Amino acid sequence: MLGTVETKSVSPVFVGRDGELTALTEALARAAAGEPQALLVGGEAGVGKTRLIEELISVACRDGAVVAVGGCVEIGGDGLPFAPFSAALRGLRRLLPEEIAAAADGQEGELARILPELGPSAGDALGEHGTASLFELTVRLLERVAAGRTVVLILEDLHWADASTRHLLAYLFRTLRRGRLLVITTYRTDDIHRRHPLRPLLAELDRLRTVSRIELSRFSRAEVRRQLHGILGDEPAPQLVDEIFGRSDGNAFFVEELAVAIESGCRSGLTDSLRDLLLVRVETLPENAQRVARIVAEGGATVEFPLLLAVAQLSEDDLIDALRAAVGANILLPVDGDGYRFRHSLVREAISDDLLPGERSRLNRRLAEALEADPSLVRGDESTTRLAGYWYHAHDAAKALPVVLLASVEARRRYAHAEQLRLLERAMELWDAAPDDVRACLRPPDDTEVYPPTAEGASAPLHYLDLLAEATVAARSGGERERALALSKKAMRVLESFDDPLRAAWFWTQRSRLVQDLTRGDGWDELATAQDLVRGLPPSAVHASVLSDVASWGALHRPGPNSLAAADRAVEYARLVGAEHIELNARATRGWLATESGSIEEGLAEMYAVRDRVFELGNLGTLGILGRISINLPSTLESVGRSEEAVAAAELGITLCHQRGLSDKEAWVRVNLSESLFSLGRWDESRTAIDEAAQVAHAPKARALVAVRRALLALGRGDAAEAASQVTLARAVFGPYDPQPQHVIAPARLAMVSAARQGRLAEARAEFEQVAAQGFPPGMQRYALPLLCSAAAMEADARGLPEADAGREAILAIVRDHAKRLPVVVPIWRAYDLLLEAELARADGIVAPKLWARAVAAFEALPRPYELAEARHRWAADLLAESADRDQVTALLMQAHTTAKRLGARHLVEETELLAGRARISLSTTPRLAPAPGPEVDAVSSLGLTPREQDVLRRVAEGLSNRQIAEELYISPKTASVHVSNILAKLGVSGRTEAAAMTHRLHLFTDLEPTHT
Repeated sequence: MLGTVETKSVSPVFVGRDGELTALTEALARAAAGEPQALLVGGEAGVGKTRLIEELISVACRDGAVVAVGGCVEIGGDGLPFAPFSAALRGLRRLLPEEIAAAADGQEGELARILPELGPSAGDALGEHGTASLFELTVRLLERVAAGRTVVLILEDLHWADASTRHLLAYLFRTLRRGRLLVITTYRTDDIHRRHPLRPLLAELDRLRTVSRIELSRFSRAEVRRQLHGILGDEPAPQLVDEIFGRSDGNAFFVEELAVAIESGCRSGLTDSLRDLLLVRVETLPENAQRVARIVAEGGATVEFPLLLAVAQLSEDDLIDALRAAVGANILLPVDGDGYRFRHSLVREAISDDLLPGERSRLNRRLAEALEADPSLVRGDESTTRLAGYWYHAHDAAKALPVVLLASVEARRRYAHAEQLRLLERAMELWDAAPDDVRACLRPPDDTEVYPPTAEGASAPLHYLDLLAEATVAARSGGERERALALSKKAMRVLESFDDPLRAAWFWTQRSRLVQDLTRGDGWDELATAQDLVRGLPPSAVHASVLSDVASWGALHRPGPNSLAAADRAVEYARLVGAEHIELNARATRGWLATESGSIEEGLAEMYAVRDRVFELGNLGTLGILGRISINLPSTLESVGRSEEAVAAAELGITLCHQRGLSDKEAWVRVNLSESLFSLGRWDESRTAIDEAAQVAHAPKARALVAVRRALLALGRGDAAEAASQVTLARAVFGPYDPQPQHVIAPARLAMVSAARQGRLAEARAEFEQVAAQGFPPGMQRYALPLLCSAAAMEADARGLPEADAGREAILAIVRDHAKRLPVVVPIWRAYDLLLEAELARADGIVAPKLWARAVAAFEALPRPYELAEARHRWAADLLAESADRDQVTALLMQAHTTAKRLGARHLVEETELLAGRARISLSTTPRLAPAPGPEVDAVSSLGLTPREQDVLRRVAEGLSNRQIAEELYISPKTASVHVSNILAKLGVSGRTEAAAMTHRLHLFTDLEPTHT
């Protein structure tokens, strides 16, 4: 015990905040019911955030919840990554040791990067993809711990959070989906200036429907009076209330400080200076207590008793007396068993600001010397980072530089790339001030991918250029691509005085990737420079990496034989130097290019082989390749018409990316899934997939592709204006500097069709002419053929319009010229080619039902219901023009109309109804039923259920809820709900119970046990 509190300043009465406390307790109740909650609590310094949270903690503990608290402090900016998460998880582990051990089982090595008490960290870090994996594991840990009990996680003072904490918090709030978990963060609103790093995070979190924000206002005069009543134990005089309310402006903390100062007789000694107000009670402490307060102000978030004892130059008894005085005056609080922190961070700031420059340096030197002599004075996972901060603030470059560099390695191993970058930049700042003999003994370069070692070998000490390479990788891995680009440019200036082509080539490849990521250019000039630099040099990992990047660039910008040859060379070089990760990247590119050049089976086989090898290697540096193959494989399958296979590949890719925390890669895969579902006529599921992609899409190109898919769906459903709006958005995000064919052709088609449907034919033609003038590289049939079909259809629809005659022949000539150059070696491309032939005849005013019959036959063999419905509609129109059999016309129109209505394709519905009305054909007549399925057809398949719907129906029959189905099938509850709705419609039943009963009655799944109710 440190004794009784001598000066009471905290009111025992909780004043005001009824609405805010109600919001928090309601969130607690929802979390206890199994719906995870996330809240942001903001307010100016001293307004009462901490007291509000303390009241919630009391309620939570009374209700049996487990509460864990972690806080940020300003020194966290010196490189203590994940500090509040580590503290909170450490608290959870103390309270729930068995639950934490079970939840972390098998992943202790990875999670030890945030919670070192779990054991040694697993191997080396894996760059930006490793960070994503760590984030996903952390979220899963929290979900598992909160599966059977209510857990409240409180992260205080987010305005001082390190960048890694901000990134992890954003990931947690975006992906938290299950568990009885309530996460609350607090932050100071008055610290969030325009350029504060927390501002963009708050804006991002505000867009999430799952996150609520509470902002605390200052107390009214009546609330100040109630607070003073609690502090003084009696009704305050009106004059005292007026004075304190006027001087505090209703700030709860200032009310406390003023009340104590006035009651202590210090009324006349106070000035209006905030610092003096905060320091007045500190200055009344004994000298030893003031000395200890100054040490704690410089020491960090929490300063341990053994470290205080080593630095304060007091006997143990005198130190305890000093701490007792500081705690009794509500200046310090005991925490974590043997540590101490300030009760309010404003006081710590005021004390630190009050130190003289020399005094601050001396205190930091004493802290550094004590910790250097005995690292066990603090927790092992904080020792190096805190020592680096102490020596840096002691202004001792010789001591600071080596330990700052060691701290940067620790930050990287914890995937804290933002803190790693900050430490590396601090090392650059110290570099010139450090003596030569110190620089000669520095550690060797750390984790710079294939960056080549110096001539002295891999064990040679760090050079300044190596430091720039480390910082470039750290900035890119931490998402700070602008900074990475600036660092790479600085490195190129340094290299001007060296003859080092291999290192120069490495930095040029970094610049190529960065300008593409930032949409500043296509990156080719930088890659070409790197190619020139390595030409003629002995094989190396850098050379292989350059060739792999060249092949990847070619696949996106100039697909064809030259890019395929570049991929072959990259594979050869990578094998020669034993760089398997580069080899796998190059093989993925080669498979993609081979498929699109017509070697379908060989190319897809190579892509599947790469995916299998990535599975074998696990997470050993292959996360980036896993993300890439998860994107490219379903996209390539879709390009050759294998949409069902593409859906299966995409669903597996989504599961893998989600499990490993690759949220941006997951967004791309969901975009590809949406496209394949659209092709298959599963438009509601396509909409769900694109909405889910939007939630995790953060990279500019991923967000642009979301807009393209939304435009496709809007156009299919007849909303041309919305489609045009989404295309405009996509083009703005893509930007003008990296015009990849796939990002140009598809939006151009959508913009063209949107303009044509809205009567803007000249604008639509201009869109087509502009994109057609650029040509269609090999492998672009998936985009070029639909574009040409739409252009021909546009001209056919415009026949008869006075303004349409001029220019028609020119457009059709362009269409025919491009069409004859496009190889059509797979069924989907041949089907589009037949559709194009029929549309060209229609555009020429030729009635050609036989051409439409061929197109219909081609699409009937493919899973493309929308294109099939369009072709049936056109065939029916030509048959009517020839006065053909009305029964056949009626059947075609009814089939097209039924499909269009099922899809929600409003434009096609209206077209078929218009044609039927002109022909006086009723579309309400009961259609002739198709022949009953023969005995060889499986019962469940005969109901028209897709394989995924069959999986869902089985689980509905087992009595599972949508959430349980989602967990078993690795889909979202919303997707499960869409599947269930489709199943009910196809079965013609009104609810899940009827669907389950029908499943058992018809024995649709022979191995399914009957459900008893």
